[in-house]
Order: sequence, then C-alpha cells, then structure tokens
Amino acid sequence: MISVDGSLWIQMINFLVLIWVMNLVLYKPIRKILQQRKEKISGVVESIEDLNLQAEESETAYGAGVKKARVEGLKEKEALIEAASQEEKQILDEINRKSQARLVEIREKVANEAEAARKSLEKEIDVFAKAIGHKILGRAVK
Repeated sequence: MISVDGSLWIQMINFLVLIWVMNLVLYKPIRKILQQRKEKISGVVESIEDLNLQAEESETAYGAGVKKARVEGLKEKEALIEAASQEEKQILDEINRKSQARLVEIREKVANEAEAARKSLEKEIDVFAKAIGHKILGRAVK
C-alpha cells in the first residue's frame, strides 16, 4: 500500500518549486511574447483602420475635386461657346455690312454703265432706225 510520510511533503515542495521555476523560465517569457504580439497586432489593426479612413477621405476629396473640376469645366466651356457665338455674330454682322456696301457699289456701277449704254444707244438710235426702216421697206428712209 501507499504510505504517507515525509516524502509526500518533499514531493509537494518539489512540485511547487518546479512550477515556480517553470513560471520564471518558460511561462512568463511566453506570456510576455504573446502580449507583445497582441499589442503589435492591435497596433497594426489600428493603423489599417486609420489608413482605410484616410483612403475613404481621400477618395471623397478626390470625387469632390473631380466634380468641382467638371462643373468649372462646363462653365468655362459655356463661356467659351458664348464668346465664340458673340464673335461669330460680330463677324457675320461685319460681313453683311461689307456685302451690303459692296452691293450698293455694284448697283451704282451697273446703273452708271446702263446709263452710259443708254446714252450711247440714244446717239445711234437714228442710224439704227434708218437701217431697220431700210430693211423693212426696202428703200432709204429720211
């Protein structure tokens, strides 16, 4: 049978000393390393969350910037179209004004030439009338 004597107390003290030594040598360093790993992982997770938040803010700012640039671009485009339209209108008005002035000059020139031709033909009307009368009547007309 098993007898309970002083060796039991020695074994219990030996067990407690062994646990204390293992705690100092083995368990504490492992727990310390696990705690450091946990802190490091927590730091990385926080960094990732911060970077995600910054990325979202940057994306929002970028989207707002793009939207603002599009609005400004459209405004500038409309302003350029309006300016081009005004310039086109001025050019067309100038062309119309010049063409009207040229048309007046041409009409005056044609009227002057027609008047000169009419005067020239009036001078020769008697000769033509006599020639026509001579051909129609077959004799000389006075």
